[in-house]
Amino acid sequence: MSAKDLILSRVRAALRDAPAPGPVPREYRRSFPAADLDVLVDRLVDYKASVRRVAVGEVAAVVAEIVGGTVVVPEGLPLSWRPEGVLVDDGLTPDRIAAADAVLTGAAVAVAETGTIVLDASPDQGRRIITLLPDVHVVVLRPDQVVASVPEAVARLDPARPLTWISGPSATSDIELNRVEGVHGPRHLYVLLLDS
Repeated sequence: MSAKDLILSRVRAALRDAPAPGPVPREYRRSFPAADLDVLVDRLVDYKASVRRVAVGEVAAVVAEIVGGTVVVPEGLPLSWRPEGVLVDDGLTPDRIAAADAVLTGAAVAVAETGTIVLDASPDQGRRIITLLPDVHVVVLRPDQVVASVPEAVARLDPARPLTWISGPSATSDIELNRVEGVHGPRHLYVLLLDS
């Protein structure tokens, strides 16, 4: 008998007389309050993200103003959002992505109460690698993508897709609480909230 078999047999013996588990309640909240865009903006600013409200036709100009350099975009990003001279990610190498000044993406959903933006690798968001290597991440967010709470966001998302949850620029603290930004992702997060 292997060690694994021995351990599992002991676990089974210990659980033999345990009562059967009851049903798991699944009556989750299904109605949600309206999302408050001002709460989202406040949370994002608390996380040290920069938030700007822009018109749809101004996205490219605002991105060019923010970045002033090379911008990587996913293939499915709307053409009207792209500033001139972008690098379209059609399989760019990690070195080429890391050398870019910024990345510009859309988003799947944003959670107002937590200030979290979720990417799901849709065509306007692209591969996860393009959002982790450049120093600046610019996210374009439509008001209809903002939800009030995490349960509402989860209900909108496909769990089979690769999900990236972003709550502000990348940051970590050591044991002495010294904050270091940009350790495992972009040091700067800009959110362009489209006017409705």
